[in-house]
Amino acid sequence: MPKIEILAPVGSEEMLRAAVFSGADAVYLGFSGFNARTGAGNFDADSLKEAVRFCHARGVKVHVALNTTVYGGELAALAAAVKAVAESGADAVICQDLAVAQLIGRIAPDLPRHGSTQMSVHTLQGALELKELGFTRVVLARELSLPEVEHITKHCGIETECFVHGALCMCVSGQCYMSAFLGGRSGNRGSCAGPCRLPFEANPLPEGKPGRLHHLSLKDNSVIDKLDRMQAVGVASAKIEGRLRTPEYVAAAVSACLAGREGRAYDRDLLKNAFSRSGFTSGYLDGKIDGTMFGVRSEADAELTKKTLPALRELYRRERSRVPVQFRLEIEEGGEKLTVTDADGNKAFAYGDAEPQPARTDPTESLQRSLSKTGGTPFAVEKIDVEMDGGPWFVPGSAVNELRRDALEALLKKREVLRPWPVHEAEPDALPLRTLPPHRTLRARFEAWEQVPEQALSGVEYLILPIAQADRVPREWREKTLLELPRVMFGALEEDTARRIAATQNAGFAGYEVSNIAHLRLCRGLPMTGGFGLNVTNQMAAQFYADHGLNSVLILPEVKDSDISTIAPTHNGKPVPTGVLVYGHMPLMVTRACPLQNIHDCAHCNKAGELTDRKAKKFPVRCGMGVRTIYNPVPIYMGDKPGALTVDYGVAYFTLESREEAAAILDSIRVHAPFEGEFTRGLYFKGTN
Repeated sequence: MPKIEILAPVGSEEMLRAAVFSGADAVYLGFSGFNARTGAGNFDADSLKEAVRFCHARGVKVHVALNTTVYGGELAALAAAVKAVAESGADAVICQDLAVAQLIGRIAPDLPRHGSTQMSVHTLQGALELKELGFTRVVLARELSLPEVEHITKHCGIETECFVHGALCMCVSGQCYMSAFLGGRSGNRGSCAGPCRLPFEANPLPEGKPGRLHHLSLKDNSVIDKLDRMQAVGVASAKIEGRLRTPEYVAAAVSACLAGREGRAYDRDLLKNAFSRSGFTSGYLDGKIDGTMFGVRSEADAELTKKTLPALRELYRRERSRVPVQFRLEIEEGGEKLTVTDADGNKAFAYGDAEPQPARTDPTESLQRSLSKTGGTPFAVEKIDVEMDGGPWFVPGSAVNELRRDALEALLKKREVLRPWPVHEAEPDALPLRTLPPHRTLRARFEAWEQVPEQALSGVEYLILPIAQADRVPREWREKTLLELPRVMFGALEEDTARRIAATQNAGFAGYEVSNIAHLRLCRGLPMTGGFGLNVTNQMAAQFYADHGLNSVLILPEVKDSDISTIAPTHNGKPVPTGVLVYGHMPLMVTRACPLQNIHDCAHCNKAGELTDRKAKKFPVRCGMGVRTIYNPVPIYMGDKPGALTVDYGVAYFTLESREEAAAILDSIRVHAPFEGEFTRGLYFKGTN
């Protein structure tokens, strides 16, 4: 059985040494400007090469994160980043945006691609789609249980990677817009401000009273004691979260993982003291999702970490001997020659000028002992052959030690030589510059059929309803109705969704709205339009979806107006319409854990509630289809600015509204009237960091 890889986070050069010296099999680090931890000490072209030299010399792989969404004006810089990664000889790129994946395919097609957890892949069909697109590994969503991980791993045909230790985002990765919409710092752009760690209280509170409790803050994940089971089901890589943490934290987690992989006990208290939020949780992998998963970083936690740092530094103080080598020492009357060989076929030589003296006894065992002393180097001796021509010969220990040092130093230099991936000259296509279309249409999305007002049929281009509502749509309305597929499909929901698609594809509906990479497989050959869960932020990604069958594409509401105007996909020479949200309470988070479980269990819940933040704002929470959605209390409204954004259609996104409220808002949008009440323009004129 292949050993599960221990993959460690690196956010600085010291963290790199800590990860490697403590025993990680691979590291992942960010390339400056395009990775999901812009606050970490990321690497540029030169420092990346040095990191790869250091790691490859020691048998450690390097995965480079280029895993943010990208805007049109950044595509040229992204191409340069891809070239730099390829020229470094790094082992893989982790990517979220399909523009990154496509540029790798053009520039360095042999460079392996790993699908980031930001791609929100949590089902078999999603992993299969990545395989078809040329990815070699998928980083699975953190919310999966072990049976769900096993099902995907055994059937997807590519490697799977799972988070085994570190922070848990409350929201499904790639689907969180809270930091962007509350503070202008996008998690999808690597700038998350961590608002879920601030007070959000699920208890009912009077108007104006701020929330004090942390009901969106999960404890850190830790499933290291289950590594042997994950290895047994075929998971390729065990990933430690934490590029923003410390070298000591990395060393503690790697050391624990090495023990866990072998089914050995490890010091859980030491690991907890390195960093925790009042302990750990394994709720997702265990399939036990409840209120015990929540926790905060306390002053006591911080004090324990401070006291533990000296002990943790011992874990990476010395180089770990890990690269197997073989020695052959040849001694003859004129001198000595030492050959060292590694498993990759690299060879290095050292020659001695000590005059061998005749030995009275066989010195082989003593020579082997001297050669085996490789402590403090990356090398571990696997085999030692000693050949003596005309001997036995005596050689001083100091001379043998010098031979060993010289040979290993020469081998280290050979192993440090970079092996770049072949690079083709390729650049992103020139960006189109759209003009405002003469007519813009309106689409209206509703959570449930009872919200749909009578006048919607004649006043909108398409209705959009969840596929679970399909049976409620009258036949005469179906040719104008798109069926929305669930953004998140945990457990049996993917198979249930596939059955619903099969049951509705000949029922007269206009098509399906897709918002996850898995939906491309589920709806292949059927009419599709793109929802904002696809996170389309640039022309290359939009064109990818147009090429894969989407007849229209919704642009992520994080994108600024000037970037929206550069997104204009085509198919067979004809424009593919693009759209934006023109009204709606933005779904800021979609979660598998439920914040309402901080105050009661599911048996005593009506599937609705609210969270009150530290400023006394109330955020609606709704439960359905196995997930919770947290909405922005203030809606986006662009109905009075019909010419502000260069797109073909707008979407009125109804979730919390009554039928009467929806009708009034649709009327306002049609006549371009100002919004009555508090609203936001979202990020259309501000953009995000």
